[in-house]
Amino acid sequence: MFDAEILGFSTPPGRLSMMSFILNALTCALGLLYFIRRGKQCLDFTVTVHFFHLLGCWFYSSRFPSALTWWLVQAVCIALMAVIGEYLCMRTELKEIPLNSAPKSNV
Repeated sequence: MFDAEILGFSTPPGRLSMMSFILNALTCALGLLYFIRRGKQCLDFTVTVHFFHLLGCWFYSSRFPSALTWWLVQAVCIALMAVIGEYLCMRTELKEIPLNSAPKSNV
């Protein structure tokens, strides 16, 4: 998970790892819906989570990730997570607010 060199299209572990990153981005988009609930903040939280992942990769491998496939996968995951999270949050923000139509009592 923290090894940037394993990602790639040529090996089965690399493809499996890339698929797990994509699925993680989709599930984290649902997490944005339940924990953030604001469309404007989705991109901020997405970039923050991926920044912490970058720091974890850097710390784990003792070198800065330089593989192009790692950066491409991270960019795709950031885009997926932010766009889907914003879409889901905006759908809930734009729901109609029900008004109580009960008759008023005369005072």
